[in-house]
Amino acid sequence: MFAAAFTINPFAHLSTFVSPLVMQTYVIVMIVLVAGGTLFDIIHKKSSAYFFANWRDSKSKARQQVGGGEMVAIAVQTAVVDVLASGEFCNTHRRLAHLLTMYGFVIYLITTVMMVFCYPTTGTPTPQWLPVLWYIGGLMVCVGGYWFWFFIRVDVVAEGNSPLRFEPADMFVVSLVLSVTFGLLWAYAETTGHARSSYILLGLFLIVTTFLFVSIPWSKFSHMFFKPAAALEKRISEANGSAQNLPTLTRDQQKRHSMELLRNAPMRMGLGIKREAPRHY
Repeated sequence: MFAAAFTINPFAHLSTFVSPLVMQTYVIVMIVLVAGGTLFDIIHKKSSAYFFANWRDSKSKARQQVGGGEMVAIAVQTAVVDVLASGEFCNTHRRLAHLLTMYGFVIYLITTVMMVFCYPTTGTPTPQWLPVLWYIGGLMVCVGGYWFWFFIRVDVVAEGNSPLRFEPADMFVVSLVLSVTFGLLWAYAETTGHARSSYILLGLFLIVTTFLFVSIPWSKFSHMFFKPAAALEKRISEANGSAQNLPTLTRDQQKRHSMELLRNAPMRMGLGIKREAPRHY
């Protein structure tokens, strides 16, 4: 019974009480909210204006031209390293948590759409692998999200703050993880016949999921669209030489930022460096 529950399409099971059209309409509305919220975020924060202004500035300061072939190579490298492999994270644990959350969410989202639109009722049998993949994607989000929240966050690991501390910047990751968590719990309750629990969990699932997509203009949701563009622009600026115009540390500055500063310091100074592992980000 326990294992069989993970091969059942919970949305098809729900269709005996809720019309598939209602579920499909809800998904479409959420997609519209993503598009509209991202567009509003771009306009409100002037992200696109800043990006294109920075792009023009980079081209005007370019020391060499980037050919079409090189541009394609840079785009592929950006997609593979910065997007698919999250290469911007130097910390291995942080990168792994991000990849689990990112790929888990993609799997969870795609399989949700497939089950709601392609197999909306019990009259259209769902392939058993599809719900299994849906659960796997959701569990990946939970593992990556909770791992990051309780064990990897810099203000928890390096600064000693409570893992329950919440800031507006945490809105996206918290609502995402809670949405998926309530979704998985609801699906299990729905397919195993726990009617009362399924109603409560379905309500929580819909509330948090709606909040996740409605709050896009005020959360970090849309960063998934900005980061690839910023990474591409950075690589192009390095390729055309415009990044060389940025200030760099002189040898004297590098020396002043090293342990040389403590050469003539009292013995009581600098001991704080030894009190924790170098886990800052």
